[in-house]
Amino acid sequence: MADHRVVFDFEIDFANGGGLQGQAFRLDVDADEISDQALADLLVDDLRLLMVSAVRITAKRIVEEPHKRPPESAGKAATAKRPGTAQASGAFVELSHPIRDGMVTYPGIPGPVLGTHLSREDSRVRYAPGTEFLIGTISMVANTGTYVDAPSLRFAEGAEVAHLEASALMDLPGLVVRTADRQAIEPDVLSGLQLRGRAVLFHTGWDRHFGTPAYGTGAPFLTETTAQRLVEGGAALVGIDSLNIDSTDDPGRPAHTVLLAAGIPIVEHMTGLAQLPDEGFDLTALPAPVEGIGSFPVRVVARIRESRFAG
Repeated sequence: MADHRVVFDFEIDFANGGGLQGQAFRLDVDADEISDQALADLLVDDLRLLMVSAVRITAKRIVEEPHKRPPESAGKAATAKRPGTAQASGAFVELSHPIRDGMVTYPGIPGPVLGTHLSREDSRVRYAPGTEFLIGTISMVANTGTYVDAPSLRFAEGAEVAHLEASALMDLPGLVVRTADRQAIEPDVLSGLQLRGRAVLFHTGWDRHFGTPAYGTGAPFLTETTAQRLVEGGAALVGIDSLNIDSTDDPGRPAHTVLLAAGIPIVEHMTGLAQLPDEGFDLTALPAPVEGIGSFPVRVVARIRESRFAG
């Protein structure tokens, strides 16, 4: 098969302002055709751009020319599956573990006990014929499933779960930081990223072990300096799909201490972050407003925004 290159003009808009243009730009491709969206993906990956809000492709044509790069790299970005690309605009992505009877969230913490206060059978004698209800019960430690930590978890004078502002937990612009190859997550992973006002989610992939003995050993965590960088950068919320945002070998819990002292809620034991794009989504993580505690389960949902690519 002959080598192909795509020649095109483009305009790129950035979410934080400004833009970029190019004329007669050339990229290697591995076929004699490519869609505008696939080409936009390839361009953004090739230039290693962040905060892209829109890409417009014009004057596109395919020419037969020898590739300028090693054969294995031609068209790689256009054909590789990127995180979140399967999610349609406006789609909701579930990011929390369902709570089940007896499940183990954290080794040593008892699992929830689900029961029945009023069964369907018993309700039939209380209500009109054909009318029945099921009223359940649950007994659990507040740190069960995917949960949010409020400042009062660490500091007696800090805000409780019930007093967290709803605006601090819903419709937050999200950012996923991929750290699958690390246990101790250092601040260099945040280099060049815009953190202010965003829900910063660390995708470690550790959620694949949830509910197994492996989940409690060797889990990824944030270092104290990473937590400090998140505070300095103005993060609105920090989440992780791991056992703990801190190293469980460090009884000082520095990441909790730094983040909660700054009033930044923490969401632990997330899941499904592989389904999200790095950015271009909004996050909601609302707990029931239970008074007197510093942690409580949340249903975490991300909504994918409109596609950042305009054809």
